Amino acid sequence: MVRVKICGVTTPDDARRAADAGADAVGLNFYPRSPRHVTPSQAAAVVRALPPFTAPVGVFVGTPVRQVCAVAFQLGLRAVQTYDDQPPDEDPFPFAHVPAFRVKDAAGLDHVRRFVAAATAAGRPPAAVLIDSHVEGQLGGTGRVAPWHLLDGFDPGAPIILAGGLTPENVAAAVAAVRPWGVDVASGVESAPGRKDPDRVARFVAAARAGESC
Repeated sequence: MVRVKICGVTTPDDARRAADAGADAVGLNFYPRSPRHVTPSQAAAVVRALPPFTAPVGVFVGTPVRQVCAVAFQLGLRAVQTYDDQPPDEDPFPFAHVPAFRVKDAAGLDHVRRFVAAATAAGRPPAAVLIDSHVEGQLGGTGRVAPWHLLDGFDPGAPIILAGGLTPENVAAAVAAVRPWGVDVASGVESAPGRKDPDRVARFVAAARAGESC
């Protein structure tokens, strides 16, 4: 079954509604330049609102591994998502590590393969890789669709989480085309940056699962 992460959650109510809709995980964005940024204290209230089987995931950009793990430990996060060009120089375990990549062409996929190979050789294989769209100067939440056509049959050596421009209207087609392990959405289910629309969240989760049968 395809897993669903609702990213950029900023309030306890949105977290509860995402879980009630069937989301497997919610993303907490610690990147200060993001319109969905939360502080650790704000994130704590969101994590407290989650039921026990919905995983909180931290999103970090350019943050040292030790600091990432300190925040993850403080909040009880299950996984950490990072935007880094090179594998971490320290082991993020016991937190599942999901490196994210902005891909626009085949060269971007080669970089993903090299990253996974290097991390695996160092004994720190990623739990999954997130493939996002490439928009110059922006990291995630752009609403721009990732290059699905490049991902047909792509095997980087780790499970694929597809992001980038996904919506309730196109996620079933994306799942049918790419067959990812999971999907990740932020702007596609919002009424405003950082504010999730409950109806769009519920329709997104249902459509993502329906895409598996296409």
